[in-house]
Amino acid sequence: MNQEHVIQSIKKLVHEHFAEDPTGHDYYHMERVAKWSLAIAHDEGADLFVAEAAGWLHDIGDAKLFDHPETALEELRDFLLTLQLNEQKIDDIFTAIKDVSFAKGTVPETLEGKIVQDADRLDALGAIGIARTFAYGGSHKQLLHSDQSSTSIQHFYDKLLTLSSNVHTPFAKKEADKRHKYMLNYLEQFFEEWNTEGI
Repeated sequence: MNQEHVIQSIKKLVHEHFAEDPTGHDYYHMERVAKWSLAIAHDEGADLFVAEAAGWLHDIGDAKLFDHPETALEELRDFLLTLQLNEQKIDDIFTAIKDVSFAKGTVPETLEGKIVQDADRLDALGAIGIARTFAYGGSHKQLLHSDQSSTSIQHFYDKLLTLSSNVHTPFAKKEADKRHKYMLNYLEQFFEEWNTEGI
């Protein structure tokens, strides 16, 4: 198995699925998660190939993005088999991506899974995380901010501001803390500009 060839083939598959995604789950999100996964895996001594591949593939089969998640995962397994990956490596990748999603509220069972979850959470933080939040909200007709509960600003409090305390690796924790502070500063500025009293 040529691992570099496999990664290049995975990139092409991911591009086919996500190149036109307007919700913040586009090809470049997958690329950032894959690169952060690889960097964290280096620091943790994890399986570099599994971490990077799972980083690229972590949103395949996500119910937010696929009408038929189970079918998408079955097709992914078939695709990986065509690349002559052995069953163990495929199982390791699937195990790593199985519990990444924040919505599931689960902790991945393998180090590689924890790494990909950390990388995915990093991409939901900081300047990129803010941009992705408003991209997702706009694509789902959410208001920026109001008295309603389902707004883009409310998403910061429901999810984003909880992420830095829920990463697993020291490498990711340091970066998450930096991005968390950036978001707090952003929210302070947002509300200052939102408040029209006294104008």
